[in-house]
Amino acid sequence: MASSTSSCDLVPASELRPEKYHFPPGKLQRCTQSGKTPLILVACGSYSPPTFLHLRMFSMASDFARMNTEFEVVGGYLSPVSDAYEKTGLVTAVHRIHMCQLAVQTSKWINMDPWEAIQPEYVPTAKVLDHFEYEINSVLGGIEDASGSGKRLKARIALLAGADLIETMSSPDLWTEADLQHILGDFGVFVVERAGTDLNDALTNLKKWQHNIHRIPQVVPNEISSTKIRNLLKQRMSVEYLIPKGVIEYIEENRLYMNGEEKEGGSGDERRDGRK
Repeated sequence: MASSTSSCDLVPASELRPEKYHFPPGKLQRCTQSGKTPLILVACGSYSPPTFLHLRMFSMASDFARMNTEFEVVGGYLSPVSDAYEKTGLVTAVHRIHMCQLAVQTSKWINMDPWEAIQPEYVPTAKVLDHFEYEINSVLGGIEDASGSGKRLKARIALLAGADLIETMSSPDLWTEADLQHILGDFGVFVVERAGTDLNDALTNLKKWQHNIHRIPQVVPNEISSTKIRNLLKQRMSVEYLIPKGVIEYIEENRLYMNGEEKEGGSGDERRDGRK
């Protein structure tokens, strides 16, 4: 079998340190085509491993934004959580960064940013969005307007998430009011519906931010999850056509999820932002 790294230059582990970090703008569309407000979608998660649903969420959000909003999607980023996020099934950040690189290698507009993953401490979602706001609108100067006048537009940074995350946001005492205001009020979220989640109840509790919560229906249901993938791998069952081929090859080459090497920690898929 050909090495998965043959078609994608993986960032060496020695370069994955905060002091060597550089923001990856490679696939970012630097000029709008429609004159609408440029939108960049950021999906925070464990990605242990990344699945086709993780990628499909970007496509669904892009279609939704094009047909229902005044935004033009100019980029998307996977942001893997750091090793400080103690969760069952979490292999090291280096492995998850590499798998995310492989997962997006054929995409023309979805990229992976390792900044969050290489931090020594857990980074709350609000601060991750602040990071993208700074890098894209301050460092890069925003996105050029379609008119060709050279005018720079401030990009809207928004969280892309599944309905299960929104459910945790509606749970008392799990997120601070300040973080919810910053994420939902200042940035906004595009949320993809999932089976088994009662999004109506969650949105009722988050009603004050409903103007910034964009609800995306799953036209083609997809219930792939990283947890299900890990369970299949532990049983030596095939995960072909559930996750990208390059990711499968990487998992096999590095024997991930087969020898109990992943961390054991807190269970559940919620991010531990704003816990009191």
